[in-house]
Amino acid sequence: MPAQPFLDKLQEQIAYEFGAHQQYVANAVYFDAQTLPRLAAFFYAQALEERDHAMMMVQYLLDQGIDPIIPGVDAPRCSFDDIVAPVQLALDQERRVTDQINTLAATARDHGDYASENFMQWFIKEQVEEVSSMSDLLTVVERARQNPLLAEDWLAREKSGGEAPDPTAPPPAGA
Repeated sequence: MPAQPFLDKLQEQIAYEFGAHQQYVANAVYFDAQTLPRLAAFFYAQALEERDHAMMMVQYLLDQGIDPIIPGVDAPRCSFDDIVAPVQLALDQERRVTDQINTLAATARDHGDYASENFMQWFIKEQVEEVSSMSDLLTVVERARQNPLLAEDWLAREKSGGEAPDPTAPPPAGA
């Protein structure tokens, strides 16, 4: 049985992941409205990843015989001053999630909950990739602030290939 402090934090994290999903949908819609389809597609894909992260956590709870609580989330930010703002928001969010994931792993370890600590290892690896990807995109959109099509070109060139699913990822509920 997972440690109760870990379970409490994991339930909170599910809300954060669903909140990230909503924020990334809002970012994608903003870019769609700006007729920047590659930036929109990038954030729609990111939104699905965040949803899957929440559902992986839900599945972990189900596997442990615990009834997950599916939370409501706060409304996302929907308006931005320029193409940089939603990406900066996303990077800040990924850094915050990294701290949350690390706290979850530490909580599991502190309570001798090694199965839960092991479960969190994939998320730790994922956050390194998420922060790196968002940092790169922020650098590009800052440079392309006056000509957003340069960011579109970069995404077409650098992020055009669909990545294969990670076979080490925990299964999401409903998959």
